Amino acid sequence: MKHICIIGAGLSGVECAYTLSQYTDVTLIEMRPHVQSPAHKTSLFAELVCSNSLRAFGRDSAIGLLKIEMSALGSLVMESAYKNQIPAGKALAVDRTGFSEYITDAISKESRIEVIHREICSLSELEEEYDTLVLATGPLTSQRLSSTLGQCIGQEYLYFYDAIAPIISIDSVDMEHAFWGSRYQQETEGGDYLNCPLTKEEYEVFYRALLEGEKVPTHNAEKNIHFEGCMPIESLAERGEKTLLFGCLKPVGIYDPKTGKRPYAVVQLRLEDHNKSACNLVGCQTRLLQKEQKRIFSLIPALRNAEFIRYGSVHRNTYIDSPRMLSEECTLHAKEHCYCIGQITGVEGYVESASTGLWLGHYLGTKLLGSPIAKPPATTALGALFSHIARENKNFQPSNATFGLMPDIEGEYKKSERRALYASRAERDFQLYMDTIQPHIRVRKQSR
Repeated sequence: MKHICIIGAGLSGVECAYTLSQYTDVTLIEMRPHVQSPAHKTSLFAELVCSNSLRAFGRDSAIGLLKIEMSALGSLVMESAYKNQIPAGKALAVDRTGFSEYITDAISKESRIEVIHREICSLSELEEEYDTLVLATGPLTSQRLSSTLGQCIGQEYLYFYDAIAPIISIDSVDMEHAFWGSRYQQETEGGDYLNCPLTKEEYEVFYRALLEGEKVPTHNAEKNIHFEGCMPIESLAERGEKTLLFGCLKPVGIYDPKTGKRPYAVVQLRLEDHNKSACNLVGCQTRLLQKEQKRIFSLIPALRNAEFIRYGSVHRNTYIDSPRMLSEECTLHAKEHCYCIGQITGVEGYVESASTGLWLGHYLGTKLLGSPIAKPPATTALGALFSHIARENKNFQPSNATFGLMPDIEGEYKKSERRALYASRAERDFQLYMDTIQPHIRVRKQSR
């Protein structure tokens, strides 16, 4: 029997496979291109199906700390992200295609990784050939595998609907009604975001159109549940006329150089690639029908002639009730030789998903060597994510990396002070953790 097989070449799967290959041979199975999901467009590994942003970097946020921790553990995803970084202010955005091509190339060139393209319909297909399985199929797990896994664990999957923002050609933006600037504070020159301002009257027309627009129906009349951190723009609009003005369309710190005044609202566009040929509508993920997207987003003066490279869309994300279904080591109670990682476990976000695969790769590798590493403490960004998917909860929901997942800081402090204290404690405790596991793990030198 072979040792380990990883199912799924998304962010968590490639991270686990690449890390584990430093210790042993590993098989990586990916169903694409033979079977495509509702959201994937290519056959590349680690395809970014939603935004091209990996969100903030730096120590002042939990997601920024998570990136630092992953780099220390030798993350392939972080290496690719920095190699393919494009300007996006304080966010780490990447050239979408270049990012996935870099990872696909690294996996393909690794001699200890055997890549197989095939759909797995049941874990039992692999159990006679491999003694350890890693399920990294993500929220877009195929229907056939979902069905058999649901029977195995004895429950239906939990779910939410995830929406994607449109991507348009930059050449089609009317620059008479747009200007470059930073995310929330216009710079004197340049800037990484293309701002599309709206007057009060233009915003009101756009807002009413969002409310009236025809939407894609939900799957089999299911309840329309959305992840709060990625709500469709039309669903946010339903919460009130000014909701968008305090959210994705807020004009804080932005001034139109043509008028010298702050717009009533602003739609911001973020670059998609190094060539500045395409951009996505930040925060404008949507369930609107394609014909409605064309009509409604064209009401924005700068986008009146917008050419859509990819329309926004919605897909169903599934995940398991991890606190009930998984052991402390992230194995299924129903199949103790099968580990689960990534978004299928209830972590939300590209980086969060990859981080769990990264840790599991080191864990399985060191376990083979006889010295399995422990999980990081809950005071660290990575440890807090693992605590989240293990914490008993009657209504278990996916979560991004946040300071709120970490143990409280005792005492009364201002918000800014608390964030600094969370960050300092996380950095200190992660360094102590690294000091403990360093003699046992194998980390490739980052070629950042």
